[in-house]
Amino acid sequence: MASAPAQKTARTGVTFAAELAFEGIHLHYGPVHTLKGISLTVAPGEILCLLGPSGSGKTSLLRVAAGLEPQTSGRVLMNGREIAGPATFLPPEKRSVGLMFQDFALFPHMTVAQNVRFGLKSMASNVAEGEASAAIDRVGLSHHARSYPDVLSGGEQQRVALARALAPRPSVILMDEPFSGLDTRLKDSIRAETLAILRETRATTIVVTHDAEEAMRLGDRIALLDRGRIVQAGTAEQIYHDPASLFVAGFFSELNIFRTRVAGGRAPTPLGAFDAGRFESGAPVTVAVRNAGIEVTQYRGGTPPPGAILGRITARRFLGVSEQLWLAVEGASAPVRARVRADELDRGARDVAISVRPGDILLFESEGESA
Repeated sequence: MASAPAQKTARTGVTFAAELAFEGIHLHYGPVHTLKGISLTVAPGEILCLLGPSGSGKTSLLRVAAGLEPQTSGRVLMNGREIAGPATFLPPEKRSVGLMFQDFALFPHMTVAQNVRFGLKSMASNVAEGEASAAIDRVGLSHHARSYPDVLSGGEQQRVALARALAPRPSVILMDEPFSGLDTRLKDSIRAETLAILRETRATTIVVTHDAEEAMRLGDRIALLDRGRIVQAGTAEQIYHDPASLFVAGFFSELNIFRTRVAGGRAPTPLGAFDAGRFESGAPVTVAVRNAGIEVTQYRGGTPPPGAILGRITARRFLGVSEQLWLAVEGASAPVRARVRADELDRGARDVAISVRPGDILLFESEGESA
């Protein structure tokens, strides 16, 4: 007798992804200038992460895109058509956007199925039911279709919110810190599942986050905001390897920072003198060395390796696969921090030889801090 075919997960309906563009967006809350001339284009089907610290304007920009907040000036366009500008303002329900909030915003008195169907009121009842059912199945919650939100875990509530955002097949998905409320152990798996669903639906997506690693995991591109302006935009690789400022570098890496002046085309620091040929002699510069770029080996006396600096471990912290070290180095006013593999040094090691990988040395003008 032939066995029954394996059950397949329903596929979420593919959307007609749209280009979303911001042109010179300014936003004031009374005297507070929150967004200061934001211009940015998100390509159809692209996942863009808006990254930045609290108060940088990333959630405000998301609200402008959604139509929840009218900008003070500037325009928002979808596929070249103005949806918010001097003479136009489409409300959220007219913009073909799916919204997913930080707290999921589920209705506690509605079942999972009713929550997901909520945004499908314009559809015939049977069509809405089918679309909602497919979205719920795609996020793996068919068995909870009749459950209420209070019996679901945080990860399950997140998936309901995603299903509700996707069910109308919007052209653009807007997600405001969607993983911030999840248990750390769940984040990796939920992020991976969410990314797979977004790729399948092909919707243009903007994700707000304050976590640089999360932005690198999710985004095709990242736009880093600070005090209402985009300070750099590009792929994770572009921004990490070629940060435009010390602020950008520090957002993506733990850094040791040294203030110095160029002498003979070199920037002297307690960790060595590094190439500074593009700066004038005597120019004040900031040298940033990534913690992960510092190599540490046990020193047992004799001649140190070429180019190595001697130091001493003053503290260390085991972090699982890695270990954080604090190192006393001659000429350094504060301990130098390094992150190394947890099994690289003996537990009793004190004296060490220190070297720096060239790709983890970054130089900036001290006054403007631009690269």
